[in-house]
Amino acid sequence: MKAAEKIRKPKAGLLLIASPRFKNLYGPARGTYGERKDKAVAEIKATMDFLDLVDPGIVYEREDAARAMDLFYAQKVDFVYAEFLSWSEDFAWIRFLRDCPAVPIIFANVAKPRMTFETTLDEDDFVDYLCAGTLVGSLEGSGSVRRIPRENVRIVLGTREEVTEKVRIYADAARTRAILRRSNVGLMANMNEAMWSTYIDNYDLFTKIGPEIHYLPYSDYGTEIDNLTDEEVKAYADELTSKYKMMDDVEYDKFIGCVKATLAIKKMAQKNDIDCYVYNDIDQATFRTAGCRAGFYPQWFNENVSVLVPEADIGAGLITYILKLLSGKNVNFIEPFHIEDDFGTFAGGHAGPNDHNDPAWQDNVIISRDVRFAKTSWKYAGAPFAWYRISPGMKTVAGLYEENGKYKLVTFMAESLDAKDTPQSKIKHLLATYSHTIFKPVLPVKELFERVLKVGVTQHYAIVDGDYRPQLEALAEIMGFEYHDIR
Repeated sequence: MKAAEKIRKPKAGLLLIASPRFKNLYGPARGTYGERKDKAVAEIKATMDFLDLVDPGIVYEREDAARAMDLFYAQKVDFVYAEFLSWSEDFAWIRFLRDCPAVPIIFANVAKPRMTFETTLDEDDFVDYLCAGTLVGSLEGSGSVRRIPRENVRIVLGTREEVTEKVRIYADAARTRAILRRSNVGLMANMNEAMWSTYIDNYDLFTKIGPEIHYLPYSDYGTEIDNLTDEEVKAYADELTSKYKMMDDVEYDKFIGCVKATLAIKKMAQKNDIDCYVYNDIDQATFRTAGCRAGFYPQWFNENVSVLVPEADIGAGLITYILKLLSGKNVNFIEPFHIEDDFGTFAGGHAGPNDHNDPAWQDNVIISRDVRFAKTSWKYAGAPFAWYRISPGMKTVAGLYEENGKYKLVTFMAESLDAKDTPQSKIKHLLATYSHTIFKPVLPVKELFERVLKVGVTQHYAIVDGDYRPQLEALAEIMGFEYHDIR
């Protein structure tokens, strides 16, 4: 998928319901009910500049509801924003709930700071009183939300500002859902035989989450390695060595071997239109084909709003991709290694390719030997990788797992510590072969992992700067995931 399609605004259908009975009621100071509702719609739309709005006009009649449904379907909206503009006859709303194709709906009621009338004795004030009756309209409409079997209707209430912020979060989740349904996962080229708990059902992947899976053969990988030109290999090698210090014990021919293994992955992703590349970097076929495992992370993945993850874990790839779509930031792939109870911390990170391209933290990267495989017999044993001390800051940590046909999304907050703030050691790079960091979770570390273990997970997580739990919660609700915010 093109990057522009993944960074677009959320597309929302606007369903604003008003009463045909009141439409022509007139007050001399402020005009008709219909004119006042037109003004209200303009004010609502002015708060939604973060959305690509599909506006069929105010829904007064059954025909208006039918037209709105047709327009929303044709325009492929990510979700529908629904609001009663006053009390209204509910025939249009019920018809919409019954007949509209499956799409998430956020059903809002907005509380006014104060009323715009003093009494209803005055005709003009009486029309404003009718205009203000949004609560009675929402109450009436809420019953049909429950009586008509329909998934993905979220109900929110607050001031206009509060509702707008809730819509912003929901919109990000709905947009992510829509993008997932058009995305491609590339698995190279089989499941991870060392970690059966990471397996997920590919049919469920497509029908319940959305992406289509493509198996990328090692024969194609080998062909891409062989077809690389000396010029493009040198260009990427020079780019890496211009950015990062290379350790003295790195053998240059093995560095070039790893550059080729990495570039071939980028070529495979480009040619197969892959948005989430799941690389089986511990499969022996990888080493037979490339002589080593890819150890770098081409910036193309960030430019294309795509991700690359190791160890053939599709669920971990998906949550990495989801955080990429939600944040647009550099997303890292980790597994928690161990707890150090004296410090209330845990170490986490991962071998293999990891996104080392965060421009603010390029001095955290060293080109280092992959010592874990240095003594093997593969052609480029000991080939280097981008050894990254993951950027400091408060991170959203999230994982996605399948259990008996259902998905579980687990998330918590943890601070990635800067080397100077790490109680264990002030040395920046502590764990050879692994891009890594030391985490201080918000929850006490033993309590955190006891609760995570009881949920039942695997070892892989994605992390990103900032707090994206509200968006993850909204996405879990829309997708039907079991949601666990460990706090």
